[in-house]
Amino acid sequence: MSDDRETDVEAELIDRLRIIEDQPLDARADAYAALHDELARRLESGAATPADG
Repeated sequence: MSDDRETDVEAELIDRLRIIEDQPLDARADAYAALHDELARRLESGAATPADG
C-alpha cells in the first residue's frame, strides 16, 4: 500500500473517531461497537493493511 493510501486510511479513522467522540455517551458506545465490529471483520477477511503495502 502506498504512503498516500496509508495516510488516507489513517485520516479516515481519525475523522471517524472525532465524530464518535462528539456524540452523546450512549450513541458513542454504539458507534465504537460498530467500528470495532467493522475492523474485526476486516482483520478476519484478510483485508490488506497499511503494513502489507
